[in-house]
Amino acid sequence: MTAQSVTARPLPAVGEQLLDREVAAGFVRGDERCLSAAYRRWGGLVHTLAARTLGDSREAEDVSQQVFLAAWVGRAGYRPERGSFPGWLVGITRRKIADALTARTRRLDLVAAAGAALPPAGEPVAGPETVLDRLLVTGELAKLPRAQREVLAMAFYADLTQAQIAERTGLPLGTVKSHARRGLHRMRHGLDGDRHPPEQDSHPRADRHRSTREMPGTGRAGQASARG
Repeated sequence: MTAQSVTARPLPAVGEQLLDREVAAGFVRGDERCLSAAYRRWGGLVHTLAARTLGDSREAEDVSQQVFLAAWVGRAGYRPERGSFPGWLVGITRRKIADALTARTRRLDLVAAAGAALPPAGEPVAGPETVLDRLLVTGELAKLPRAQREVLAMAFYADLTQAQIAERTGLPLGTVKSHARRGLHRMRHGLDGDRHPPEQDSHPRADRHRSTREMPGTGRAGQASARG
């Protein structure tokens, strides 16, 4: 037999023509083509389950990716005799949804605890101006999108750094910084608009930098806006 007479055997196509068990078998063997086929075939099911429970399409997409990553890493744990492959994926999906709900509850609890924090007994009662400042800031926080509101509430009320917020919420540090920057910009605009009409600022960059620096840690920008 010569080299010319040997015909290369084509790789089997991985698509809709394969049975579920064939996709599952290739997946367990570590065939990346079957990973792609599994995602195309059952990714919609996983995303739908997550979206229905979480009510957030973007969060559901994150969960979907986590499900298939967990399934791929733990593929040796799949046992056909215990159930179908899509059923196995659904089981992983439910666990990842539960993890996402737990993380969400933890974030909301942190925000609620920070917002409800009261001064210890014996501390002087805040004056009317301070109370007004807090009401103004709280009112502007309530107008922000949820992600920005949570990040800034932890910065204002719990006095957490951006790195600490990222650690507690599980969000990337860059995402925390983005939420804080956008939220501060919206709050500053709202506070300025409540107190006086917009004025021409001869140094907008310096003023914006100063306000962004002062608001998370000390609330001085909120006090200045409240006093006009």
